[in-house]
Amino acid sequence: MIGPQRDPDLVRPFVRTGGRDRAPATVRLETLVRAATVPSGALSQDARRVLDLVGGVRGALAVADIAAALDLPLSTARILVADLIDSRHLDTPISARSDQPAINILQEVLRGLRAKL
Repeated sequence: MIGPQRDPDLVRPFVRTGGRDRAPATVRLETLVRAATVPSGALSQDARRVLDLVGGVRGALAVADIAAALDLPLSTARILVADLIDSRHLDTPISARSDQPAINILQEVLRGLRAKL
């Protein structure tokens, strides 16, 4: 009997992020990022993949879209994006916090959606 097969390319998320398991609160799943005009230096393979993806898109991408496109866990994508923002390889065209609608508008939308059901 043969045991479970292991994927040789499988890398644990904490290895990809240097042992960190939390991203800063400022980098959320809906945070939009775009490539900055800083030359890339010594970056990890995952960071280069993020930069290649974002650099190939006109406009900005959300962190959730980056995670989905690169098949990365959401927490890992948030940490990688936060590192790239800190190193100025990525920038945020707008702050996710200033772009959010007021809570009363969201509650009204939710009530309307529930009424449709």
